[in-house]
Amino acid sequence: MQVEPTLAAPIPNADEKPSPADSKPRVSPTHFTWRRIAVFGSIISAIILCANALVCATWSYFFNLPGWTAWQVLPGVLAIAFIPATILRFRSEHFALTLVYGLSASWLGALNFAFFAAVACWLVAGAAWLAGWPLPHFQLAAALFGLAFLATAYGLFNAKRVRVNRLTVRLPHLPEAWRGRTAALVTDLHLGPLAGAGFLRRVIARLRSLQPKAVFISGDMFDGSTLGRDRLVAPWRDYSAPLGIYFVTGNHDEFADRNLFLDAVNNVGIHVLNNEMVAIDGLQLVGVHDAESEAADTLRSILSRAQINRQRPSILLAHRPVNLSIAEAAGISLQLSGHTHRGQLWPWNLMVSRIYGNFAYGLSRLGRMQVYTSSGVGTWGPPLRLGTQSEIVLIRFEAASALVSCS
Repeated sequence: MQVEPTLAAPIPNADEKPSPADSKPRVSPTHFTWRRIAVFGSIISAIILCANALVCATWSYFFNLPGWTAWQVLPGVLAIAFIPATILRFRSEHFALTLVYGLSASWLGALNFAFFAAVACWLVAGAAWLAGWPLPHFQLAAALFGLAFLATAYGLFNAKRVRVNRLTVRLPHLPEAWRGRTAALVTDLHLGPLAGAGFLRRVIARLRSLQPKAVFISGDMFDGSTLGRDRLVAPWRDYSAPLGIYFVTGNHDEFADRNLFLDAVNNVGIHVLNNEMVAIDGLQLVGVHDAESEAADTLRSILSRAQINRQRPSILLAHRPVNLSIAEAAGISLQLSGHTHRGQLWPWNLMVSRIYGNFAYGLSRLGRMQVYTSSGVGTWGPPLRLGTQSEIVLIRFEAASALVSCS
C-alpha cells in the first residue's frame, strides 16, 4: 500500500512506509514585488556604503594613506555588487556572474568584521587621547584589522566544515520499533552558486557514514534561484534512507513558484510533505511548508485536520521556529526547524538570539513539546561562519521520559 499525500491528510496505516509524493502542492503566495525589492535593496545599499566609507576613512587616517582616492571606490563597488548579482543570478548562471557574486558575498563578510575593527580603532584612540596616553595609530589599526581579516579567513574555512551534532530525544509513547533508532536532520543547504552538487555530495557522504533510518529536511534546500535546480539536487538520486527522506519548503524555496523546486525534489525520490501527516512505524510525521507554517490560522487549521493522535509521538517539520504554541496545543511532541543559521556569524548571532530567544538554536521546550532548531548545513550571503557551525543533526530516539540529553 502506498500513501498518497493530500492536504493535511489523516494519518495513514501506521505500519506502512510512504512512497515519494505524486500530488501537486498548492502554489505558494507571492512574497516579493519588484518595488519591495528596490526599496529593500536601496536601504541595504546605503547601509553597506556607509559601513564601507567608515572602513576606508579609518584606513586612510590610521595608516596615513592618501585621502579619498580611486582605490577606495573598489571595496564599495565590490560590496554593492552583491545586490545586483543576487538579482541577476535568478536569470543567469554565467561564470563571471557567479564569480562576482562569490567575491562580493565574501567581501561582505570581511566588511562585517572590518566595520567593527574600524569602530574599535576610533573608540580606543579616543579613549587614549582623553587619558593622555600616547598610542601609535598604525600599530593599533594593524592589530585590529589584522584580527578582522583573520576572523574572515577562519570564517570561510569554518563554514565549509560540516560537523555532526549527536542528540538523544526522549518521546512519550514511543513505539518499540523506534527505540534506539536514529534520524538525521538536514536544514538550510542553500544549494546555488556557492554550494553546488559537489557540496551536496559531501553532505550525502556524511549521511552514508551515519546510516540514519530516516532523513528530515526542514527547508531551504535551494538558495532561491530556479536555475539549475535539477542538477543541484541530482546527488540525492544516489542516496536513500531505509525509512525515507522527507522535505518541506523554507522561505528560500518560495522565492519563486515553489512547484518548480518541489518537482525537482520529487524527481530525485524525496518525499515532499505537502501540509500533511504520514506515519512511519507508528511515529506521526507532519510536514508544513513555510508559507503555511508562518500563518498562524493556516497552521492551526492544517494541524487540526491532521487529527494528531496524542497517544502516539509526533514530529513536525516546519522551517521556522515560529507559532510554536499552536503546534504544542495541537499535540506535537517534537518540532524540527532551521532558518536561523544561529546568526551565522558574529555579531548577528546575538541579534538572532534576541529575536528567537531560547529557540534560536538547539533543543528547548515549550510546554509538552520539544523544539530543535538547527544552525543548518549551508550559508546564505557571506559564506562564513564565526561563533556557529555547519551541522548535520543525528537524533537518537528513546522512550518515555521527558528528559533530553545531548552527547
